[in-house]
Amino acid sequence: MPTSRGLPGGKPFRMTEQAYLILLSLTPEPLHGYAVIQAVADLSDGATALGAGTLYGNLDRLAGAGLVEPSGEEVVDGRLRRYYRVTDDGRRAAEQETVRLRELAARAQRALDARGKPARPTSGRLAGGLA
Repeated sequence: MPTSRGLPGGKPFRMTEQAYLILLSLTPEPLHGYAVIQAVADLSDGATALGAGTLYGNLDRLAGAGLVEPSGEEVVDGRLRRYYRVTDDGRRAAEQETVRLRELAARAQRALDARGKPARPTSGRLAGGLA
């Protein structure tokens, strides 16, 4: 998995798909935990379903890296809702990861497009330069 570059203090952060989707879900506005779970499911078209432990573990890692931060609390129906928001560094990390994935997808498409095309001649040499 890629490590996000340019975090404050040079802190390495392993950008997992779940962390990326959580960052994206918090980009438009602060959300509470259950709303993040719903937003991640929507963003992934249902392919990623976060459990509470996975969500809060990722939020702790993201907060430790300075990519998200608490944004307030409220009590609704007797239950505490804690809100989180993406930081400026978190937005930059999400943008960097989006660019990386876009470039990866472009390279993947070129590789798929090349499949089935005749290979270029190797001037009588085998792969790796052996004759």
